[in-house]
Amino acid sequence: MVEQDGNADEPQHGDDLAGAFGGNVRRRREEAGLTLEQLSTQSSVSRAMLSKVERGEKSPTIGVASRIAHALDASLSDLIGAPAAAASGVAIVMRKNDRPVFRDPETGFERHMVSAAPGAGGAEMIVHYLPAQVSTGLLPAYPPGTEKQLVVLQGTLTVAIGGISETLNAGDSLFLQADADHGFANRTNAPCEYIMVISRRT
Repeated sequence: MVEQDGNADEPQHGDDLAGAFGGNVRRRREEAGLTLEQLSTQSSVSRAMLSKVERGEKSPTIGVASRIAHALDASLSDLIGAPAAAASGVAIVMRKNDRPVFRDPETGFERHMVSAAPGAGGAEMIVHYLPAQVSTGLLPAYPPGTEKQLVVLQGTLTVAIGGISETLNAGDSLFLQADADHGFANRTNAPCEYIMVISRRT
């Protein structure tokens, strides 16, 4: 179910995303008054990599992107960028082909932002696609008060957090406090798809 590049009716990937992500990283870094060297130290991402990311020359992996976001006190969705959604009365609509998508260039992992109004109510909803035998690796801890809830739509998902792991099948759901390193893996030969809601208690 992983969507492919090159279809005008599908969410945008590739160079457009890399450029938008890099531009948002640079803007956030400059707003924070950080040099590339300082951001490199805080994120544990090399200065050379950060420079390429900011110029849109390199698409980061999900692990690198997450470390950059956390170092800038931003969410991945903040850095990917959300398009203006079309509003009609009390409803806000985001069409599928306007959906911001982060694609890991090394693994094919995809993160689709499906919240029509990201951040509304302190939560955002995303869809993850994990190809066969792909893992996100351990992702950095979120700030205290951040929670994740997910439900598996297709395939089998292994979630690692706090030194334990849970295996979920289609239809299974899970809640976790995301203030510890955690990761998601598909250890099977079939693709995995799951919906995740990230909320932040104030």
